[in-house]
Parts: sequence; structure tokens; C-alpha cells
Amino acid sequence: MSVQIIPLGGLDEIGKNILAIKHGNEIIVIDAGLKFPNQHQPGIDFILPDISYLIKNKEKVKAIFITHGHEDHIGALPYIIPKINVPIYASKLTSDLINIKLKDAKSFPEYEINVLQPREKVGIGKFSIEFFRVCHSIPDAMGIAIRTKEGLIIHTGDFKIDHTPVDNKIIDFQALSEYASEGVLLLCSDSTYAEISGYTPSEKVVGQTLDKIITNAKSRIIVATFASQISRIQQIIDSAIKNYRQIAITGKSMLKNITMATNTKYLKTPKNAIIPIKKTNEISKNQTLILATGSQGEPTSALVKMSLHQHKDIKIEKEDTVIISASPIPGNEMLVSKTIDNLFKLGAEVHHSKTSFVHVHGHASQEELKLMLNLLKPKFFMPIHGEFRHLYSHGKLANAAGVDPSNIFLLNNGDILQIHKFQADVIDSLSQNEIFVKGNYTWQDPGNIMNERINLSKNGIVILSATVKEKPRAIVTQPIISSIGVPNLCEKNKISEMLKSNAQSYLEKYVSNEIDLDQLNIKLQSSSKNLIYKETFQRPNIALEINISK
Repeated sequence: MSVQIIPLGGLDEIGKNILAIKHGNEIIVIDAGLKFPNQHQPGIDFILPDISYLIKNKEKVKAIFITHGHEDHIGALPYIIPKINVPIYASKLTSDLINIKLKDAKSFPEYEINVLQPREKVGIGKFSIEFFRVCHSIPDAMGIAIRTKEGLIIHTGDFKIDHTPVDNKIIDFQALSEYASEGVLLLCSDSTYAEISGYTPSEKVVGQTLDKIITNAKSRIIVATFASQISRIQQIIDSAIKNYRQIAITGKSMLKNITMATNTKYLKTPKNAIIPIKKTNEISKNQTLILATGSQGEPTSALVKMSLHQHKDIKIEKEDTVIISASPIPGNEMLVSKTIDNLFKLGAEVHHSKTSFVHVHGHASQEELKLMLNLLKPKFFMPIHGEFRHLYSHGKLANAAGVDPSNIFLLNNGDILQIHKFQADVIDSLSQNEIFVKGNYTWQDPGNIMNERINLSKNGIVILSATVKEKPRAIVTQPIISSIGVPNLCEKNKISEMLKSNAQSYLEKYVSNEIDLDQLNIKLQSSSKNLIYKETFQRPNIALEINISK
């Protein structure tokens, strides 16, 4: 009986990680992540994977297994569980982060989440599944071993090989050795940093840099990082305590995650070390450290509000030290750069990933990827989690490590890879559309709405309105011209007057029965576009509002 591997996200992109594995009439899902928009997707909060295949095969889906608690692996759960309410399996910290996320969702159904310990086996139909510990930029990150009748499948999740992790829990080499002895049919491995030579530095190296900056700071310190970076937050807290600073938190997700991690002992925080944000104005600035959201330049985040002088409790001052302990997610570079510029303008000293060693990524570089390949020696290899160049580079590493080129599969989202013990082939491909989210509204967009938004942002819009009467035909209100985002086109300038005159002439043709209402709209649209281009060499969008008076 063959096994089918069906990536529904995470390939040829950063984020939106989700993979379905079908064995007979049973399907398990690994991860359920979202993706953040890029600069060509204006006005979007985030993007979800297309799970049409899972909805269509709803009765076959038996469980969702989550490798770790980052948004690109759990962020889509609030949108998936209401449609496919199956048990979720995750490590302890990951399950706590999922609970926070799902409980925040409004009108959410009852759901089942199970904490699975490393090496603890769970049987799901024809599958036997277990987690094994890996290192990443968040504690309790797991890889997954999936046993099927065809053979053993290993999914690494996001990982790096860190011999000195902050929580002292290294990758489980013994488990990897046992899997290799058993024989690995397919390896699905993290490709995010497959282009980077050498090894990824340890998280502890960042801690040393952060401690040096915190020790030398003369006034208030503000540190922005991902709210899920529990290991990083622990190092910041440790340094703050060592330097006799009290800690305040600003940002909803940061406050929730630190509260949860402290209550569950994933964060060790001395009693009374954390104070309310409003209390920071009552003590000396050189005795405070503020943990904030906003490392990605998110418009509503705490750090961005500070950079714009809009934060209700914190006003950036000269001699403040700001540390952005993260690197920009692709697509967020301009937002982060603007935030840094604004902080400098307000007098802060800013340390970020381009100027200080305040961040290391949580993904394996080439030597670690080769080590994983050489340890497991898979028959088939499928690089996951990355843009195409990352998948391609990882494929080359696999070939160099001895995997037959015909057994290396660089897939697209929606491809169906069918695997037997001795053969694997791509047998079909599912049509996939991204799902956009804005506020509480979601929609599939084959390109229409996004293209319209891009067009509006580039060209602006001219609005021409008038009111006419049908029986008898008459002009009720004269043409009015307004515009948004179009330079040199105001109410009373030359071009506006020309547009009004042009519109008036077509309205008079309508009144004299030379053209009907449909022709009026078509001719007015076309003539207005031509007139604007002739006078300005611009092509703004034209919106007509021809109202009918009874």
C-alpha cells in the first residue's frame, strides 16, 4: 500500500508550513502555519494555506501534529480547526501556545489537544508516530518519525544542531541513530538556510552580546523580539536581573506568552522582577528594561508605536538603548528599516542584526544539513520549508551526501508524491490558491483583488459623479470631480475643469437621446481616461457614479 506526501504550503515560500500524509484511507497533517504578506500584497494581515483537499477528504483526516510553536507552524489552526476538528498533538510548550491562540479566537468550537512527550509513540490508524527532540529558536521543538507499512518517514521540523542550547536540551542523536539503523525511506528536511555555508551559531552566543549591551547601557533599555522566542527572552531576563534592572512588558502577545511560560516553568523569573509598564515612569530609567513586540515593524506593535511617539506609556528619549533581537522576515525589511530610522531620529541608540550580533537564526546551515543527511541516509529525499532556491541548494547537498538524483524531489505546493518501498513518483498536482486574511474576513484571490489593490496604490483613482433623470431625461446635478492619490488633479484646476466639461457634453448627449445610459458610462469612462493621459501621461483608475433620480 503506497504512501502519498502532499505539501499544501511551505514550498517555494517562507511560511505557511503544512504537509499532509495519506496512507490508505487515513490522512495525518503536519503543522498548520500562516505566512506574512510581502510588499506586493498591500493591506493584508496574513495568508493561510489552501486546505480544500483536506476539507474534501474530511472523513479521512485523523490528526494534526505540530512540530513547534511559531506562527508559520501554528498560525492557521484557528481557521482550520472549525472546518476539520481533529485531535492536535504537540509538545508541552507548543500546546500551551496553541491554547492561547485558539482561546483568543471568537466563537471557537471545542477542540482536543494532546501533549506528546519525545519518543512517546501514538498510533493513528495505519500510522505509528513519535516526536524526537530538535533544537530551534524556541524550546520544545520536535521532529517527527512516522512509521508506515512502506517504511519510516522522518520530518525534521525546523531545526539546527546547537550543542549548547539555552535550555541544555540538545538534538536527540540517539533517536536519529536508531532511525538510521531501522532504515529511513523518506527524509523531509528544513531548507530555510540551505544556502548558508558552515554551521549556525549557538543561541548562547547571542546571550553574550545581549548581556554586554545591557551591562553597558546608561539609561533605559527596550528589547524587541518575537513573543515566542522563550529562550531569547530567558537570556534577556537573566541579564536584566544581573544588572539590577526591573522588567516591564508591552505588547499583548508578549505579555500572554511570558505569563504562560512563567506559569509552566519554561521561563525562570524571580518574584517581583516584572512590574507593570506604567510603573516604569516611577523608577530610575537605568533600572528598567522593557520587553516589547514589534521586531518585524508591525504597524500596531509596541515598538512601532514608540518609534512614532504614539505609545501611551513609553516615550523614546535620548540615551535610550533599543535592541531589535530578530532579523526581518522576507517582505518586512522596509517596515523594520523605517522603524529603526524613526528610533534613531528620536535619539535612541539602536542595535539590530545588521550592526550587532543580537540575533541568530534557528535553522540548520549547510554542514548541519549534511550531517542530518549522512546520519539518516534516506532512500528518498524531499527538501521542505523554503523558497525554491533553498530547496534547490538542499537538493544539491543531498546528492553530494549520496542520495541518488532520481530520488530527490523538489516539489511545488499541491504536488502528490506517491512512495512505495522501492519507487517514488509525482503522480498528480492539486490546484492551490492562497487565502488572504484582513480583519475577520478571508477570501481566495486568484489575483484579481490583489492586482486591483496594487493598481490603486500605484496609480490612484479619479471619481466622477453626476445625477440624471430618466423620465423625462434631464441633468439633475452637474459633474463633480474628486481624486485620491493622483497629483495635480484638484477640484478647480485646469484638468478637473476639462473633465467636467467633457462629462457635461456626454450628459447633454444622453439628455438629447443621442446615447443611452450604458453608452454614457462607456464613452465617459473611455474619454476621461484619454483626456487625463493626454494632459498628464498618467493612467489613474476611473470610477463613475452616474446616479439615477426618480
